Amino acid sequence: MSKTARHKAILDLLDEGSVESQDFLQHRLERKGFDVGQATLSRDIHELKLVKGPEGYRRIDASSGAEGVLPSVMHLARQFVVEIRQAQNLLVVKTTVGSAQPVAAALDASRWPGIVGTIAGDDTVLVIATDKRQAQALARRIRELS
Repeated sequence: MSKTARHKAILDLLDEGSVESQDFLQHRLERKGFDVGQATLSRDIHELKLVKGPEGYRRIDASSGAEGVLPSVMHLARQFVVEIRQAQNLLVVKTTVGSAQPVAAALDASRWPGIVGTIAGDDTVLVIATDKRQAQALARRIRELS
């Protein structure tokens, strides 16, 4: 089935009720006949500009923009960050299942100095820092928030 049909199915599922995790969404899509992997589903969530809150995934209100909907890094770090590990200029930030994307989006939106960018999976965020020293400072800052 096409990407457009899959996106419509995802939005229909959101309209039907709470979608608390990517895993849950993947199973619901499979029941509707969509064979979708985690990477594809992550891209779909990003492309549809879905955000994850306490009740699960939801659409961003088009009139408010992402900054108005996205919780702060402090809130998300406290709620979802489990572990932070450094490897040179990279940070591997482990989160609870299904929470990596909102944490990455909040880090990107924070515009903290030293963050080149982030890549999010389901429960892991890769934070790319400008150098090793910046990665150490970022790790310390995130730990202080959580």
